[in-house]
Amino acid sequence: MDLAAVVVYEVLYTIAFLALISAGLAVVFGMMRVINLAHGEFVLLGGYAAIVSHNTLGIDIFVSMLVIAPLVVAAFGVVAERLIIRFLYGRLINTMLATWGLSLAMIGGFTLIFGPTTTSIKAPIGGFAVGDYSLSGYTIFIIASAIGVILLIFGVLKYTRAGLIARGAMQSADMASAFGYDTSKVYMVTFAAGSALTGLAGGVLAPLVGIGPTAGLLYIAKAFITVISGGASVVSGLIASSGFFGIVSQLVTFATNSVIGEIGLLVAAVILLRLLPTGISGRFFRNRL
Repeated sequence: MDLAAVVVYEVLYTIAFLALISAGLAVVFGMMRVINLAHGEFVLLGGYAAIVSHNTLGIDIFVSMLVIAPLVVAAFGVVAERLIIRFLYGRLINTMLATWGLSLAMIGGFTLIFGPTTTSIKAPIGGFAVGDYSLSGYTIFIIASAIGVILLIFGVLKYTRAGLIARGAMQSADMASAFGYDTSKVYMVTFAAGSALTGLAGGVLAPLVGIGPTAGLLYIAKAFITVISGGASVVSGLIASSGFFGIVSQLVTFATNSVIGEIGLLVAAVILLRLLPTGISGRFFRNRL
């Protein structure tokens, strides 16, 4: 029974981890069709912002993770969108090349400022025991954060005027312009919102996984797999793909080891996309958020 509880706990953590690192990308790619190859570095920027604001400036750790990190990455996202990405909408290859260059520049900047080592902050919540097993209590906070992020995205897109305008502009920019909305600003705000969610993920995960200049590669691969496999629906696709891959990855990990678990996730993604080319939401949750 104790082992079953541990397995469920770890599965929920993996699902929450995938949902957190993929939420910002789901907004940017799912709504704007922008492939941001610097997404992993945006996660790292959020982590570094949380670490610096807490360790150096003495700001409360929860404020650093939940407020400072999203704001810093959102501001950086606005600058990147205004200076680079807004000139490349509709030019997929050019956008990929530009954001890849941004990714390399950010890696160089992180290495120059923070050095090539991994840094972290102490988790504010201690561990607890389940029978003979010791578990991290901070994992519960990560799971709660993922649920909060998903509910936030759903609430904004479903029930707010800003969400309606954003959805309308992404579906038909000409129609949105005809109604008097500045689509350029809509794109900027949407990209900033996706960046803020990415920064939040980096801040929340920093105490558990640590932050290093080149760690963005670990995040971007899993995030893209999750978002693409989820399909066009931002919320339902994110929930479905995170749940599916989280279960597959952890069950394979417990049956074998963590390396085989990562391989199992990739194999599951290949099979899923072969069977469902439009993603999970394209097949089962069509026309839903």
